[in-house]
Amino acid sequence: MSSESRLYTFSQDTKAALRKFRLGTSRAKDPQAIIYQIDKSNMEIKRADDEVYTNVQELADELPDNSPRFVLLSYPLTLASGRLSVPYVMINYLPPTCSSEMRMLYAGAKELMRNQSEVGRIIEIDSAEDLEDIEERLKGED
Repeated sequence: MSSESRLYTFSQDTKAALRKFRLGTSRAKDPQAIIYQIDKSNMEIKRADDEVYTNVQELADELPDNSPRFVLLSYPLTLASGRLSVPYVMINYLPPTCSSEMRMLYAGAKELMRNQSEVGRIIEIDSAEDLEDIEERLKGED
């Protein structure tokens, strides 16, 4: 057992919700995103709210200015070849204004969250405005 999995926890409900979201978004017609945070009191990784965001701008508006977050994103797009692709990624949102304690907390949990959510890749961003060009970043993954 890795040290990360002993330090950070996921409730059974969160684990089930992660799996359901991953399986349920593969055929979605619109982008879908869920924001996760770490509860410092018990080191549990859990949803920040009950929203499933389908609009990237609304998602950007919900990201706090001074706290990191993990965002799971399923984003349907059409590639240059005309093929439909639905990348499932984790966005590691780490604003420059957050404390070093929070940076370390989220850095330590990043790989555990990646493994638990079974995302294809991690995209690092440091401002909510970085979500504006998310489609280009996703298309560049091939």
